[in-house]
Amino acid sequence: MLRVKQLLEERHDLPHEGPDDATAALAAAVQARHTDIADLLIRRGAVPGDIAPDRLPPLREAVDFGSPALVDALTATSILHRYPTSELRELRDLARTWHEAGTEAELRRRTGSSGDVAYTRVQDDEGYYQVGELTLDGMTVRDGHGAILTELERLLGIRTSCGDLVTRALEREEGHTAWGRAAILLSHRREPEAWAAAETLRADTDPKRRLFGAELTRLFELFADAHEEQYCVLAVAALTDWSAEETDPAVLAEVLHGLSSYQGPRAEAALLAHLAHRDPRVRRAVAAGLGTSMDGRHLSDAARDGLLTLLRDPDTDVRIAACRSAGDTANGDPGLRDATAALLDHPERRVRLEAVQALALHRDERCVDAAKRLGPPRPGHQEEELYCLEAAWRYERHREDA
Repeated sequence: MLRVKQLLEERHDLPHEGPDDATAALAAAVQARHTDIADLLIRRGAVPGDIAPDRLPPLREAVDFGSPALVDALTATSILHRYPTSELRELRDLARTWHEAGTEAELRRRTGSSGDVAYTRVQDDEGYYQVGELTLDGMTVRDGHGAILTELERLLGIRTSCGDLVTRALEREEGHTAWGRAAILLSHRREPEAWAAAETLRADTDPKRRLFGAELTRLFELFADAHEEQYCVLAVAALTDWSAEETDPAVLAEVLHGLSSYQGPRAEAALLAHLAHRDPRVRRAVAAGLGTSMDGRHLSDAARDGLLTLLRDPDTDVRIAACRSAGDTANGDPGLRDATAALLDHPERRVRLEAVQALALHRDERCVDAAKRLGPPRPGHQEEELYCLEAAWRYERHREDA
């Protein structure tokens, strides 16, 4: 499978020269659950519907397996026209069967086994969301059928009700693909029914339901075209009021994250009110939100003092969030620069990396030697480490050219 990917990266015209090989490779990629390779093959011209009679068609296999990411790759806009509506309806019904029966129950029915199910949480795509993976008697599936059902309904032009989307989300935990996709789809509707769902969830006594409501409200603000848009105004007001009354730390952290992309004195005051909260998740949300004014280089005195406090926080992730906010401000403030430079000797490498980047953005020459001490990016962490180190390297080049 790695050789297939290498060939495609080296020879962009491979599918055009050998379409049968490319299509066979696509079937193999789907069977091996390699979403990235399946996506690459499709972009190079492989035809998902052109599979040998003794092989499951890739899309059906992806739906059966329960991987939303794999289904996404196989229903990309460039190839969606290859699937007749009747086939999409059949696959929607297949996803619904798994979803309504429950992944474990359907897996037991398929295998006829009453043994123990092995369960683990896995990354289904390259983004934030995960799914559960279940194995029983040699058969492995993922529990993303609810998210797949929602997507196939969308592709068929079926408007899933707000109630059904909320239900599908709450059947899973935060971070699951079904949770995230339901929240995104609802927030994009920009309509009274979806907003009413968020308000209802906010008032619920169940923290899990409030957590989903907080994410939904946050996305109403995040996806707004302008701060003056109706649902952005409603969301910011709701999140600000909510932050003063929420008692569950996980929910409160999500509420405060919803204020981190909005610039305004009320949002800043709501964040600063939780500067010394006992839960580090809440303090991380405060650190991430401070310094996000309309002018990225401006920082109020209160926000500056808050960041200085959080740069000394005992929690590593709080310090990292504060370091990023200090770097985003990038106004050359001596106090912020010195507090950030103090982290260059932190015992954790990821803190030192963030400090290097923040200092580079402030054009502080201490980032250069610190980057050299860190050395090259570590294997397995190259992308995120390179992002931080390159800021120092760019600063050094500009300094030498000046």
